[in-house]
Amino acid sequence: MSEGRHEDESQTRPSGISTDVEVGAAHAIQPPRLENGEKRTDTEADGQNDQVELGSSGRNTTQEKPYSVFSTNEKRIIILAGSLAGFFSPLTSSIYFPALGTIAKALHVSNSDVNLTVTTYLILQGLAPMVIAGFADNMGRRPAYMLCFTIYICANLGLGLQNSYAALLGLRCLQSAGSSGTIALANGLVGDTITSEQRGAYIAFASLGGLLGPTLSPIIGGLISQNLEWHWLFWFLLIFSGVFTVPLFLFLPETCRKIVGDGSIPPPPLNTSLTDVIRHKRRAKRGLVFDAAEQAELRKNYRFRFPNPLATLWILFDPASLVILVATGLNLACFYAISTGASAAFRDEYGFNDIQIGLVFIPIGVGGILAAFTTGKLVDWNYQRHAQRLGITVVKGVRQDLTDFPIETARIQVALPILLANGVFVIAYGWTVGHKISLAGPIIFLFFLGYCSIASYQVMNVLMTDLWPGQAAAATAANNFIRCELGAAASAAIGPMSKAFGQGWAYTFWALIYMAFAPALLIISRRGIQMRSAKKAREDKRSARRKEKMNRKG
Repeated sequence: MSEGRHEDESQTRPSGISTDVEVGAAHAIQPPRLENGEKRTDTEADGQNDQVELGSSGRNTTQEKPYSVFSTNEKRIIILAGSLAGFFSPLTSSIYFPALGTIAKALHVSNSDVNLTVTTYLILQGLAPMVIAGFADNMGRRPAYMLCFTIYICANLGLGLQNSYAALLGLRCLQSAGSSGTIALANGLVGDTITSEQRGAYIAFASLGGLLGPTLSPIIGGLISQNLEWHWLFWFLLIFSGVFTVPLFLFLPETCRKIVGDGSIPPPPLNTSLTDVIRHKRRAKRGLVFDAAEQAELRKNYRFRFPNPLATLWILFDPASLVILVATGLNLACFYAISTGASAAFRDEYGFNDIQIGLVFIPIGVGGILAAFTTGKLVDWNYQRHAQRLGITVVKGVRQDLTDFPIETARIQVALPILLANGVFVIAYGWTVGHKISLAGPIIFLFFLGYCSIASYQVMNVLMTDLWPGQAAAATAANNFIRCELGAAASAAIGPMSKAFGQGWAYTFWALIYMAFAPALLIISRRGIQMRSAKKAREDKRSARRKEKMNRKG
């Protein structure tokens, strides 16, 4: 069976949890159980010597078909492009924060009313990817990007022209629906091209857009709202997205494995970019012919289906995934509470203007960028440490059946200490800003909050992709749903709570809830393999019942 077909089947499993946890960088179970036994004939693959070591028995090594035919540089460019496309979601959210007070005055509404536009934005930010993820897994990444940016550009045009609170509230929801889908799509690109042992190394590329948002957008928002009329926030987003969309549509290749397999199958016309045309012509000249039978098999399932969020909802019903998602969501709920409350807190307590409020967000972004370039190495190191402890050899760039590999333990050991530390920093931030301690205090804690929030989110997001390798976009959409809905609750509640109890107790409340839940991850760490095995057994029983029913009907 070809790798493309295998991936297609894995994506249509009801529960999505695959027993084929992806591996590869220096070691593989002895002997390695590959998903296919095809000899590697495509030297384009990963730009590296991907040899499979069969052990120390003295047998000759053979080259196996890689997970993706895209070269290392092509993977980096693809993931970077998807990450920058995902930049528009945090950009659109964060550019708004410094101007909340200005917009409230301009529209003659209260700060709570304007904060409601943040809450509704986050609600749609959680719901929209659930629809987009299903669409992207069926129709491909490129059509999904086209849909997202079309909606986003139209919403920005409307926001630039409106002058009422009702229009602002409604169009912000539409704006969120367009921009937030790109987050799930970016992680879909990662799942299409990267195996588990490499994901730590690619964290910086995959996270760049999300990191630039909290860093740059509040500064941009502060400069615009301070020096121009607040509508220019949306005119700026309209112009910027329009300029970015043109090269994205022209050059981003299709990577969805249900459509192009490992990248060797030419995509349908709607999914074809200029780079796809050029790349496949070059492959043909080198004699690298694609498998026509595999292409025909992939095309059987290529048809428009109305976007269905059931794949994402199914992930939410998986107990292990739900624990991981809630822990991640509570972590980011604290982050959103701080981001939303910072505008009022620094304006009221320190007398800051819009530009100064924007500058306050720089430490968050700096901490996040540092997390991206350090967390990945830690994630990969712990992965290899467990492989060596178990006597496992990892085959670079090849997915393998590692049913008994403790992937949950390898990831949670990195994430849990960071999660708990982040709760401490949330409490410290709340009390320092609430008591108007020297500005250095909250600024330092914002840096550590940025580091811990982003680092823990990255590791947990990697774990979700590990557990759902055939449904990376749907897994990210589920992650997005939980974190945004909890973030919306925290954003809506932090203002009234701060007024009623003070900044210190308000942030302590959220941090304690989050820290009390985090140890539940230890259960997943210890019982992850058993939970995956039980889930696989239930999947096999359901599959057997379906086949039996089909045979009876036949």
